[in-house]
Amino acid sequence: MTRSPNTIRIGGASGYWGESDMALPQLLEAGGLDYIVFDYLAEVTMSIMAKARAKDSGAGYAKDFVDAVLAPNLAEIARQGVTIVSNAGGVNPEACGQAIEALIEKAGLELKVAVITGDDLIDQAQDLASLGICEMFSGEAFPDLENLASINAYLGAFPIAEALELGADIVITGRCVDSAVTLGACIHEFGWTPEQLDELAGGSLAGHIIECGPQATGGNFTDWAELGDGLTDIGYPIAEIEADGSFVCTKPADTGGLVSVGTVGEQMLYEIGDPQAYLLPDVQCDFSNVTITQEAPNRVRVCNARGYPAPDIYKVSATFSDGYRGGAVSFFIGNDAGKKARLFAKSTIERARKKLRLFNAADYSETLVEVIGDESDYGAFAQTVDARSVAVKIAAKHENQLAVGLLLKEIAGHALAAPPGLSGFVGARYAPSPVLKLFSFALPKTDVTACVRLADKSWQLKSPTTTKIEWTAPNRPEAPPIAADDTSAELIAIPLEQLAFGRSGDKGNKANIGVIPRRPEFGPWIAQSLTSDVVADRFRHFLDGEVERFYLPGTGALNFVLDRVLGGGGVASLRNDPQGKAYAQILLQTPITLPRTVAESN
Repeated sequence: MTRSPNTIRIGGASGYWGESDMALPQLLEAGGLDYIVFDYLAEVTMSIMAKARAKDSGAGYAKDFVDAVLAPNLAEIARQGVTIVSNAGGVNPEACGQAIEALIEKAGLELKVAVITGDDLIDQAQDLASLGICEMFSGEAFPDLENLASINAYLGAFPIAEALELGADIVITGRCVDSAVTLGACIHEFGWTPEQLDELAGGSLAGHIIECGPQATGGNFTDWAELGDGLTDIGYPIAEIEADGSFVCTKPADTGGLVSVGTVGEQMLYEIGDPQAYLLPDVQCDFSNVTITQEAPNRVRVCNARGYPAPDIYKVSATFSDGYRGGAVSFFIGNDAGKKARLFAKSTIERARKKLRLFNAADYSETLVEVIGDESDYGAFAQTVDARSVAVKIAAKHENQLAVGLLLKEIAGHALAAPPGLSGFVGARYAPSPVLKLFSFALPKTDVTACVRLADKSWQLKSPTTTKIEWTAPNRPEAPPIAADDTSAELIAIPLEQLAFGRSGDKGNKANIGVIPRRPEFGPWIAQSLTSDVVADRFRHFLDGEVERFYLPGTGALNFVLDRVLGGGGVASLRNDPQGKAYAQILLQTPITLPRTVAESN
């Protein structure tokens, strides 16, 4: 495929460590790409990789990226001349880079590998602890040094652009913001400077859309049923980015899935907070007036991202161990299944507590029982009242691994004294696992130095400017009011899902839910019914904080940010949904009141 000299084509091949390895062969078969980018890292991933490196100095990166993804496709990558950018380096990008260099040498290819380091600050833990740093959201004190697993700054895109400028064919980074693997390519190709804020915001949005792979092409889509069997061979996203930062999102021909205003719009709102202040190391993005337009089947144009001056700090995330957790899922079948499940859970926890008391051990710091499928216990996740089949999850936290093991043993050992109808998937017994918590803080950019190595040469990159720039936040837009002539119309209530698309995600212990009207005329009525208080009430069985609502005039969308709603989030949580992935599905059942004429309009 011939491209315009003012356009680059970038394929998004991975959204997390563990995703399917089908993307790279698919994108290479489609051809015509300038770059293929991979995002592997999350906070928990970093801690897992750090523990692996502690046991083996050669570990700590995504080895499957090297062995299962690159190795079988390296010759075709070289033949097509497509550039690879990936943060698969984790906490050991040098080892990752060396493993790839060994592959290249064995294959007799001439590809240059650049490795970016500088994000890993674990060796500075003692100095950081002495600064009296507090967690940026909760205010908690710096973790005990012996419990720390990882400390990594979120680097930006300019080091990646520098590596490409040096002639790299494959760029491996440690921790960088997810969208940086795309933005770095844009900066290199278009020569964008740090002052071209709107362009940087547009490139960042393109990276944000494709960073989660097929979530932009029908994965996790509200209208999943329309895709039929298309999820089997779903196409991975391609961003055709132009020099002004606008772009078209598409996918390879003859693949499954869908690229539509709905799929792209959902992904734009995924895991963001204030859409006017999406903070990245290179630019502060404003997505509130972004427009999303269907150009052709499976081709969606995205425009009007705005940029504001970048912050003068890097966000840094540390992970640390905080005791242990464990849990197991069982099933009850028959009459009063929910009552049976709750009695079983209550007696199982009490049996374990009796054993703790025998050892003069402390009680569990937290226990959680979730009964899925019975309305009387689990609010918005309910299916029916007095269900004849339910799943029950019993979980607990304790500072001592053995105490968690006692509970897990009782879950299995209590079976013969349980109410009737207990069943489960038989096999290996569940085991305790460490609780890994997130600790986020900020550091001046001058305190972090990025480095690029290519072959036997290294370059220390100049720290970005830290000049404090006065910035005035734009006025927060409000959703338009209901037109006066509509207030006397016949009103009906229908589920939000019939009027809007929805997508939810997590950031630490916060969750966000994005809601995008299917038609512009639905927007004011959705906004009138779906207030922050209504959302808070919908999640009252989870929520410990506040709910904030944001409006995006460009799409008519609403974004809700729910604070302290995930039970700690990630592997610090005992919840069935510790990352809020199903929260949009809960909200989409909310009844919305609007005129029958509007609801039934074509």
